[in-house]
Amino acid sequence: MAAYSKRHYGVREWRLKKPRQIVEHYAVASSIESIYRTFASDRPDAEFGELPNVCAHFAVSATGRVVQFVPLGIRCRHTVGLNHVAIGIEHVGYSDQDVLGNRRQMRGSIRLTKWLRCRYGIRVPDVIGHNESLSSRFHRELVPALKHQTHGDFRHTSMRRYRRALRDAGRCPSGGRAHLP
Repeated sequence: MAAYSKRHYGVREWRLKKPRQIVEHYAVASSIESIYRTFASDRPDAEFGELPNVCAHFAVSATGRVVQFVPLGIRCRHTVGLNHVAIGIEHVGYSDQDVLGNRRQMRGSIRLTKWLRCRYGIRVPDVIGHNESLSSRFHRELVPALKHQTHGDFRHTSMRRYRRALRDAGRCPSGGRAHLP
């Protein structure tokens, strides 16, 4: 990850020191196990042929179960241009609507995202969908061929709904910290 960060962000670093953004994804997968199998191999990723392979910090199942794949202090390759500042959350499903329309999954996702937001002082507008990555104020990409690369998961209209649900979940406890139930 340090070599990847040097190439893409100009600094040889593998640690995620101060997360400033949370990026929501759907995995085009039917289970947590399927997501894990995609991320677990130490092969170049299928899309760009680059190491390390893609990953995410967390995944949320269709039942709302949260699984952590990578410690929060480690950078993870989930969004071109944002891996240096962002926590990645994958969701089981094949579309924005699969996730937004599943009450149990949304409840688990919102609970996790709120906890992360409160823990790191991340504002609701800085919780974005992968599709919104290019408009992020934190976006930085040094590889010319990737400067405008993004994915279709969690479009802006879907993220407006998601952020509304996140706001409805309430404010962070005083002191800015929350405990993951």
